[in-house]
Amino acid sequence: MKKILASLVICVLMTMTATAQNIEPTFEKQGDLVKATYYHDNGMVKEVGFFKDDKLHDKWIHYNEKGKIKIVALYKNGMKEGKWYMVGEESVKEITYKSNKVVAVKEVDPAELSFI
Repeated sequence: MKKILASLVICVLMTMTATAQNIEPTFEKQGDLVKATYYHDNGMVKEVGFFKDDKLHDKWIHYNEKGKIKIVALYKNGMKEGKWYMVGEESVKEITYKSNKVVAVKEVDPAELSFI
């Protein structure tokens, strides 16, 4: 019985390892920016954003494993800057950053946002 159980566990682990895609991120030069795309293990995009001089820059979008937007973020030379959106199941929080510091937080109507 122990051998059968051990064989079953090994088969399950091998199947899980074989199905995990472990996709490598991609990087694409676009002018003075580098567009980065990272992936979930299921192959769906996890996040897309830009680097400038090896620092986070411009818009970054984070997705859940089903492809739905979770976070829209803005960076300027590696610092949080401007309006960020944190998308929950029922609500969206708008967080405003200035020089990497939170200056305002409010809840917004998801219907007002075109990216959702």
